[in-house]
Amino acid sequence: MGHAIMFPLRILQFVTAAAVLVLSSYVAHWYDADTLTASPSQFNFLIFTGVWSLGSIFYLEVVPRKWPRGSHPYTSFALESLTTIFHLSGFIALAVFLSKLLFCRGSVCTAARIDVGAASFGFVLWVVSTVMVAIEIFKGGFRR
Repeated sequence: MGHAIMFPLRILQFVTAAAVLVLSSYVAHWYDADTLTASPSQFNFLIFTGVWSLGSIFYLEVVPRKWPRGSHPYTSFALESLTTIFHLSGFIALAVFLSKLLFCRGSVCTAARIDVGAASFGFVLWVVSTVMVAIEIFKGGFRR
């Protein structure tokens, strides 16, 4: 892609996805190991979102460079849009879950709150990159 801002944006998306993955895994492990209940589905979904985001970044950055015939602009746009929707639904679900807790203290609660912030920041980053890809497509770019 011709935008000079896209690669630094992908780096931020990678860092954010890794942070969401680590924080969600930490809280899910705490639930599974230290409580009698299973980890809430909101954390499990954010684990999925983190893994999905890392896979998306691989496709969006590596495939066009190494295997250009395997990359298509509409696939890139669909992948960007889907990842944006996953981040939106994940951080909203977790924020609602945390707001309904009666008791939330300690490092696990702090990690969960930071997880909401990281996922919402990831959502903003994915919205920006999705809009940039959409503008490029509608301007007639990404021709094969």
